[in-house]
Amino acid sequence: MKERLARLKSIRKLIKTYRIESQETLLGHLLKEGFVVTQATLSRDLKLLKVGKISDGHNGYVYSLPGDDDRQETERTFVQDFLRGYVSIDWSTNMVVIKTYSGHSDTVALAVDNLALDDVLGTIAGRDNTVFVCLREGLSGEEFMRQMKEKIPELED
Repeated sequence: MKERLARLKSIRKLIKTYRIESQETLLGHLLKEGFVVTQATLSRDLKLLKVGKISDGHNGYVYSLPGDDDRQETERTFVQDFLRGYVSIDWSTNMVVIKTYSGHSDTVALAVDNLALDDVLGTIAGRDNTVFVCLREGLSGEEFMRQMKEKIPELED
């Protein structure tokens, strides 16, 4: 996971620093920085970072990161989705279970994933009303709740 976070940070830096027109160009820059990445992984990273292409003002397009305002607005949307869908949160060791209203498990899992908590390894949305969150080894539900409350102050235990 640390490599992924470092890679995402590097992608942000590269897009801000260079005029990058294609994934191939970006893959080359990442290789120079020591990251060996497949095109599929890079595509997922770009999607996670919400990278888009904008006109370069001439004949082409270049990659662009969303602005801070866009990022904050997107995070607020995920927070609202989470608050609208969750019922309760409980945990055992490094596994967190979020109960949701019927039909909200996908939305709540997506919200948790997109809040980008460093200690969340991943989520699995149940078919209807449960989300499982796996935390890094050694972390507990209390730590997860602390991090969630930093992102969502109105979250209740």
